[in-house]
Amino acid sequence: MCNLYNITTSQEAVRQWTRTLRDILGNLEPSVDIYPNQPGPVVRNAPEGRELANLLWGMPTPAERVKGKADYGTTNIRNPQYSHWQQYVGVENRCVVPVTSFAEPSPTPGDRDPETGIQRNYWFALNEDRPLFFFAGLWTPWHGVRKVKDGPGDFELYGFMTTAPNALIKPIHEKAMPVILRTQEETETWLTAPWSEAKRLQRTAPDDALVIVEKPATQIKFPEQAPVPPTQGSLF
Repeated sequence: MCNLYNITTSQEAVRQWTRTLRDILGNLEPSVDIYPNQPGPVVRNAPEGRELANLLWGMPTPAERVKGKADYGTTNIRNPQYSHWQQYVGVENRCVVPVTSFAEPSPTPGDRDPETGIQRNYWFALNEDRPLFFFAGLWTPWHGVRKVKDGPGDFELYGFMTTAPNALIKPIHEKAMPVILRTQEETETWLTAPWSEAKRLQRTAPDDALVIVEKPATQIKFPEQAPVPPTQGSLF
């Protein structure tokens, strides 16, 4: 499951690609790592027009899968036909998530990165230059508890679709890879087409669509990060 990705691009590049009319993101750092239950930029349809906004990564988890008092969120969504996800597949709940590279942890136990001290990540991008592309995502407003100490609150949440891995990713993560959108036509289809058409984009990327790249410079010093709760990943 992808629970870490990096964005090294400009807001203007994201706006131009997606024909965004409204930007309420704030300032996007030149290079930023996005972790579960942290804010990340998305482009979504809104009443005022298409907008670039900062949402919290992790969609509401099916009630039967929530453990304890807090819902830490579901980052990756594999089976949109499951009843819990069907409420989010309309165009009003679809979004695209800008990304330039994403990580999958090494499947070898104890394979630690000497610079970060944690399990080694493999990083994937379209090519060595790490151009912009997008994940196919869903978003929703939500009221609930993300952290027990903070109590209930109002949030805007997002997650993205996964599918079967291609030949490059399968040896590292045999179960899934993110659904990637590599053209303006694909992002437009995801944001505007009827679900019967948009759902066809949930397909495995060609084997040559991605390459393995070095980790971003932001990964040299690993930030303090709580362990990823078991609900954060591909569900159903």
